[in-house]
This record gives sequence, structure tokens and C-alpha cells, in this order.
Amino acid sequence: MLVPDKICVSCAKQIKGRADKKFCNDHCRNNYNNLLNAEANNLVRNVNHALGKNRRILESFIPPTEEMGKASKEAMLQCGFQFKYYTHIYINKKGTQYLCCYDYAYLLLENDWYLIVKKGD
Repeated sequence: MLVPDKICVSCAKQIKGRADKKFCNDHCRNNYNNLLNAEANNLVRNVNHALGKNRRILESFIPPTEEMGKASKEAMLQCGFQFKYYTHIYINKKGTQYLCCYDYAYLLLENDWYLIVKKGD
């Protein structure tokens, strides 16, 4: 049964079925909703990508047999580290603030050097 004057919001074809339908099929419904959410999804995807890359960079500066390492700001930037992206701030018992990227944390030292540590559970 064709519903008079009802067209699909996504593809503009005439809709068959219930009077309150907005889409002609599931594909059009999914496509429409994906387009609505595309900008927000891209932002989240890009931030998650940057956080993952930052984590891998921090991990690369800690030698396999060590629990911590050091890196210069310049070396981190050359690897593509983005300082504006971190997951949370950790404050130790002394009140020192570490910026964290998941399970890795970094602390600014003197002369643009950073202490990098892997946090335990």
C-alpha cells in the first residue's frame, strides 16, 4: 500500500507501508543516520587515533627492561606526539601532576625533557 505524499527522507522515493514510516528501507535509514552522525563520529575517531599514537610513542621511549624512560620534547614531536591529547591527569602523593595517555604518564622535567613511566593497576 502506497502512503500518499510520503517520501523517503534519505532517497526521496515514495514509501510503501505504514503511515508513520520515514524511510523506504533499512539501508536508507542507516545511511541517513550515519550521515547525521558523521561529523561527531569523525571527531571521536580522530581523537582516539591521536591518543593511541601518543600511547605508542610514550611506550617506545621506555626501554624493555626498564620501568621508566626520558625523552626530549623535540624527539617526542618528531615522532608525532600531540601534547594536547591525553586521557587524564594523575597526581601522586607528593602532589606532582602527570599527564596520562591510558597506562603511560609523562612529567615535564627541566630543559624540555620528559620523564615517561608506565603506570601499574
